[in-house]
Amino acid sequence: QVQLVESGGGLVQPGGSLNLSCAASGSIFSINAMGWYRRAPGKQRELVATITSGGRANYVDSVKGRFTISRDNAKKMVYLQMNSLKPEDTAVYYCNANIRPRVDYFFNDYWGQGTQVTVSS
Repeated sequence: QVQLVESGGGLVQPGGSLNLSCAASGSIFSINAMGWYRRAPGKQRELVATITSGGRANYVDSVKGRFTISRDNAKKMVYLQMNSLKPEDTAVYYCNANIRPRVDYFFNDYWGQGTQVTVSS
């Protein structure tokens, strides 16, 4: 079984910062891309940022310059440093990872349970 567990969400004032973490555990042979998505109230889930196993990052335009995604391959973790937070960043943030559980398995997408980020004064 593969599990992704997020942590680090919470309530923060506009302009503040939060750092999200996501740990992958269980039967894992290889991890390809990892990333963060979010779903705001009344909206569809959207991609926030992704990072390849080699460290190449990609961001949605609305967070460029404010958010930084990183990963630790040895620890099987991915992080999202969020600075200059705005009320419109309020959402449930989900960790995603493309994982091959065993050498004889295909890669599949796995998701965490989500962590709430609320930006409000």
